[in-house]
Amino acid sequence: MVWTAIILPFFIGLTIFLYGLGWMRTGLEALARERLHHILLRFTRTPIRGFATGIATTACLQSSTAVTVLTIGFVNAGILSFAHSIGIILGSNIGTTVTTQLLTLKIEDFAVPLMIIGLILRVFQRETFRLIGKVLIGFGAIFWGIHLMQTINDPLKEMGWVEWFIQHSGNPIVSGLLVGMLLTALIHSSSACIAIAMGFYATGVITLPFAIAVVFGSNVGTCVTAMIASVGANIASKQVALAHLLLNVAGAAIFTPLIPFISEISPYLSSDPATQVAHIQTLFNIICSIAVMPFCREFASFISRLVPDESTAWKKATAGPATRRQ
Repeated sequence: MVWTAIILPFFIGLTIFLYGLGWMRTGLEALARERLHHILLRFTRTPIRGFATGIATTACLQSSTAVTVLTIGFVNAGILSFAHSIGIILGSNIGTTVTTQLLTLKIEDFAVPLMIIGLILRVFQRETFRLIGKVLIGFGAIFWGIHLMQTINDPLKEMGWVEWFIQHSGNPIVSGLLVGMLLTALIHSSSACIAIAMGFYATGVITLPFAIAVVFGSNVGTCVTAMIASVGANIASKQVALAHLLLNVAGAAIFTPLIPFISEISPYLSSDPATQVAHIQTLFNIICSIAVMPFCREFASFISRLVPDESTAWKKATAGPATRRQ
């Protein structure tokens, strides 16, 4: 009963969702080809331009993690400076909300037709048609995967496992934060984590404060992939990963105490429960990013002091004794 009603549908749905997200992202990236690299390099010379570029590229690739990892690669190669990457990171946090907003459209009935059209386009010899077909297959798979994951909502509610966990795990907000962080870190997709929270809250499996906490926690969990990508890279790349982590941790820390207040005003955002969660994530990311935008240079300087460049650290170390002798 548990295996067929909950575990199997959940993991099949999650696999299809992640598979679809990956296919859509790689298809869009292939369609853009070098233009994506050109855009990232050309339109990031100021924090504002980098901010806009981060929003646009993340909205297209449907993955803030992909844009952040790509940015780390550019910084590691010396093509992009660390200071110019801050705007991209802030913009990517807003661009990633496009995915959750798409999920509120409830177009799962078109999932299979989209995948069929995509398969037909994949038969064509022209590469553009094949890539568009890949994107459509991925897009359809995302909604099909969500539909499968949502079939476990009623069995879960009847069994009362999640309700028991929330009641016996101490503070539900802290539990939600941890669940959001761990689940996103494990599956490497904040979109999938938030989609699950949206479905669970819409069917009454979890409470709104718990769902909001999962959203905030997923923002922190999504930093894991970027941190892994920075391992073995140069100092500037480590600075990008640390900046991404600190920005998301700070945002979650500031807004977590406000979750009871946010829960009270969320019905004014939408009458649909799932849409409420999506709007909260969007507003949270927009507010956090815009709040930091005026202080991009100061923030970059702060991160540079936390993770100093090797040459700077060597100069300070050698300057110390000389200064004392004077």
